Amino acid sequence: MKPMTEEHLAVLRRHMVEMIAIYTDLASEELGKAALDQRVMAAMRRVPRHLFVPASVATYAYQDTPLPIGFDKTVSQPFIVALMTDLLAPQPHEAVLEVGTGLGYQTAILAELAGHVWSVEIIEEFASHAEALLQGLGLSNVGIRVGDGSRGWPEHAPFDKILVTAAAERTPPALLKQLKPGGRLVLPLGPEETQFLTVIDKDASGQLETRQLIPVRFSRLETG
Repeated sequence: MKPMTEEHLAVLRRHMVEMIAIYTDLASEELGKAALDQRVMAAMRRVPRHLFVPASVATYAYQDTPLPIGFDKTVSQPFIVALMTDLLAPQPHEAVLEVGTGLGYQTAILAELAGHVWSVEIIEEFASHAEALLQGLGLSNVGIRVGDGSRGWPEHAPFDKILVTAAAERTPPALLKQLKPGGRLVLPLGPEETQFLTVIDKDASGQLETRQLIPVRFSRLETG
């Protein structure tokens, strides 16, 4: 069979986004909304997910499923990527911290929507691979460094928004500290068997308001 063309892949990407819309509608009671932000959906249509997964699983890139990316890690299913991005609500003037770059798919979605993305990845091979992929796509508003993401990136703090792509038992204090008043942090929170997608808002006086949405399953946040 001949390889898929860019046109084929674009059709699959549109189908992926249609599936995300269906899942959002089905989960509307838990999410408190029946549709995701159109800017997020447009970014999901633009970013080529097949480039951010190993070649061996690229044919499955537009199915709504997590995919293995090496080192016992996965890239999240597209619905969860879209939902977390929507909950974060990154704006064109904002600086976003991402904890857990992986191969850079979520990073690319954020870079389409935010002013600047600072991303921390503990696995060196992932960081260098993601950097090359993002540069290849012309996304120049991203900075990546290798390190313990639970400590944030103090040199670029404070951040308007923070997204964590791995689960923590409790919110790392450094991240709460590096979040601007009026900012928002989105992360999977809780022990392995009862993780919830969690949104933490910090008001102008620094008070935190936390809400849990849907049960999820993420790999643990590695600290070093």
